[in-house]
Amino acid sequence: MTDLSTIDRTQTIPPWAWFVAPPLFADMHAWHDAVDEIRQATPILSAEPPGYSPMWILTRHADVFAVSRDHQTWHNTTRSVLGPDIDYANMMASGMPLPKTLVHLDGDDHRDHRAVTNSWFKPKIVANRQPRIDELADEFIGRMRDLGGHCDFASDIAQPFTLRVIMDIYGVPESDEALMLELTQGIFGAADPEYLGDAADPNARVLESVMRFIQYFNDMTVDRRACPMDDIASVIANGKVNGKLMDDEHRLWYYIIIATAGHDTTSFALAGAMDALVRHPDEFAKLRADPGLVNNAADEVFRWTSPVRHFMRYAQHDTELAGVAIPEGGRVLLSYPAANRDPEVFDQPEEFRVDRPDADRILTFGVGAHFCLGIQFAKREIRTMLDRLARQLDRVELAGDVEFAQSHFVSGVKHLPIDYSFA
Repeated sequence: MTDLSTIDRTQTIPPWAWFVAPPLFADMHAWHDAVDEIRQATPILSAEPPGYSPMWILTRHADVFAVSRDHQTWHNTTRSVLGPDIDYANMMASGMPLPKTLVHLDGDDHRDHRAVTNSWFKPKIVANRQPRIDELADEFIGRMRDLGGHCDFASDIAQPFTLRVIMDIYGVPESDEALMLELTQGIFGAADPEYLGDAADPNARVLESVMRFIQYFNDMTVDRRACPMDDIASVIANGKVNGKLMDDEHRLWYYIIIATAGHDTTSFALAGAMDALVRHPDEFAKLRADPGLVNNAADEVFRWTSPVRHFMRYAQHDTELAGVAIPEGGRVLLSYPAANRDPEVFDQPEEFRVDRPDADRILTFGVGAHFCLGIQFAKREIRTMLDRLARQLDRVELAGDVEFAQSHFVSGVKHLPIDYSFA
């Protein structure tokens, strides 16, 4: 059996491993080179990794788009994130509540629970939060100045800035942000040795993180029901579905998905933005010369980084996808980084361009019923910070090795040492 935790490029790598093995996501340049060949040769790749149920891996924009739009045929289910079959069985046996986030829900259940917070994420409401996002961005630009021209942009700036924004709208005190970061990494990054902590294995790390989240958010629920505030935590604590307060499991997972997905994805996007701008100084020069490009540049950042690496979908009846027959119960892996580099959609997709005319065709946030609820916050955070970096930085260059997180689900640049100066 292929050991996916230790696989490396000195071995003969089966095509499916590029989508399953966490260590291969530590080098996204090699990853894209390999996946470009796979997309060209076998765009719908039939795969049976050892220890995993069979699947079809989708690498073309058109196929990922088609499946994402058809939420009647394709459901997320509780297994919307790829993992070994034994891990799912162990999770069920461990006593950990099965995932019931908005990602995992389908049909009316998804629609009704999404409605609980939907108004909080509408463009007009999010726009009202812009002054606070500006304030926090200025604070972290100030931190860059205080660091004296050298920092690890990913861990010193991108992580804490994006964490502060989501926790601010959440209502989590700044004193608890370190805990939230630790628990988030315990769920999304447990396969990465750096984030494993003292746990014996990634599954134990995930279970520990979920259980600690349960305690934290149970206490928060009691507090927000007694004293509601102007924050998302109060909305979730008091949220009703079909006239009744959400049950404990739905409420718990609602807290978790906003606390985690609202932070790690945007953090990786921002760190990846700086990595791209450092590696493409001509593009950074364009942004400096015309800060009006910032909105388009943000879309290009999300295309380029694609922090969510995949989601799974399950066929609800026999169907066909681009000529490939998929039986009822068959599952497909939607590869967002692959779809966002499809040359059938994006002109010269291997190039990073802040003025790319087709950047708005990204699939980073999904489409259809499961379109990302937090897209407005994510885009505003990236735009706000890019604007300040473009206007204020005079020089920036790499000062060491860039490291990517080893995760096949949510990952990106986790360490980015840079030297810089301000104008």
